[in-house]
Amino acid sequence: MLEVIPEGSAPGEYIRRELDHHRLTQVEFAKILARPVQFVSELLSGKRTVTPETAVGLASALGNTAQHWLNLEAAYQLSKISPHRDAAVEKRAQIYRIVPVKEMVDRRWIEDSADGDVLEARLLQFYGIDSLERLAEPPKLNLAARQSTSYAAIPTPSQRAWFCRARHLAEQLRVTSRFSDHLFNGAIASLSKLRADVEQLREIPRLLSDAGIRFLIVQPLSHTKIDGVCFWLDDESPVVVLSLRFDRVDWFWHTFMHEMCHVKNRDGQGVSEPMLDTELVGSSAEPFDEKPDSEKRADECAVAFLVNQQLLNDFVMRVRPYYSAVKINQAAAQLGVHPGIVVGQLQHRREIPYSHSRRMLTGVKQIITTASVTDGWGWVPRF
Repeated sequence: MLEVIPEGSAPGEYIRRELDHHRLTQVEFAKILARPVQFVSELLSGKRTVTPETAVGLASALGNTAQHWLNLEAAYQLSKISPHRDAAVEKRAQIYRIVPVKEMVDRRWIEDSADGDVLEARLLQFYGIDSLERLAEPPKLNLAARQSTSYAAIPTPSQRAWFCRARHLAEQLRVTSRFSDHLFNGAIASLSKLRADVEQLREIPRLLSDAGIRFLIVQPLSHTKIDGVCFWLDDESPVVVLSLRFDRVDWFWHTFMHEMCHVKNRDGQGVSEPMLDTELVGSSAEPFDEKPDSEKRADECAVAFLVNQQLLNDFVMRVRPYYSAVKINQAAAQLGVHPGIVVGQLQHRREIPYSHSRRMLTGVKQIITTASVTDGWGWVPRF
């Protein structure tokens, strides 16, 4: 019977046992392997590790597989260190599983640290919570998101990180007036004159500041699908934040006005529940009938502001299904809006596919980010 060797012993102990079993001396075994005697001696004493090449030789000479001899070496090396898992590594692994640390560091939202406790403390301060486990709890958010269950679905830590960053920036942003319904209505009247020319979007931050509304752009984090948010710092301090998830004039205007309509309706005011909106536009948008009343109102309000629906209905009845670029441009001129807005509403009505007239969906990012407080695309706000 072969000698029983304790688990985690050096491979040399198993080799020695096999040599005794086969009645081989070290010299004879060295000749079998075509290696120096010293090589065999170092294997037996544990001074030499079992490499893949050595494992193949051992398997050929003594039996078992090369993997068997490599596994013995691995078990031996592990036995020489602490049998317990590395607490520091576990801490960092937990943090990285929960939080989009790399993106937050890259965006300079937090400072990185190799010390898990320090990194955790910085994240707790950023999120305004007392433990990272809180990120797994249902937050107080009224989500307007396309979810498989309902609008009450829990946002991800990445979505919450985006919102926290938006709130941090909004708290530092100053406006020129105190918000009121009168100033809001004046801003809406002025905004209606900007719909035809994307260059006029530069006026939006000033118009909103004069109405007491904080406005900023925060680039989305990966996989968050956030379009925008409306929230209130207090009962007289509304905030509108866009992500520019899609750089298109139709997306911009619908999302922007959707959030402005939340302000008009005072959605979320006084209850600390931001109106966080995801996937408002496109083929994956939440069906209108499945949205909560606050979102239905905001959608209807935004659509009505952007395009006179009766005039658009008349255009559809006259032209359907032959929506040429010439006819869309003519309709846009009559409606006093950018052609891309008409295209967006026709797509939303399923009158045209999302591939139709894409050249009219002019980009706006370069214009609006240079006029607004912007976080992302290389911009870091300075106050």
